Amino acid sequence: MFLSALELRRIIETSFLPKRCECTLSPDLLMTVKVYADGQTDHLDLNVTGIDASGLNGCREINELITQLRSGQHHVEVESHSILGKAL
Repeated sequence: MFLSALELRRIIETSFLPKRCECTLSPDLLMTVKVYADGQTDHLDLNVTGIDASGLNGCREINELITQLRSGQHHVEVESHSILGKAL
């Protein structure tokens, strides 16, 4: 991964503005992304866990991940879904 965890989180979280997005990254580079319906409630529009962030080595991979996350945004839980060819 060429970016720091903080930089990667900021890129992903700001890509969902104006919605609130929370991105966490574990020490073993597994990412969780939560996108909330609005700023006032904790209703989730999207909750994806187990994203392998070790494959995010450039802008193209990050943009592809964001596009795939956005396309699944209408599902509250996205599990057993493949992102960037990696099983979650």
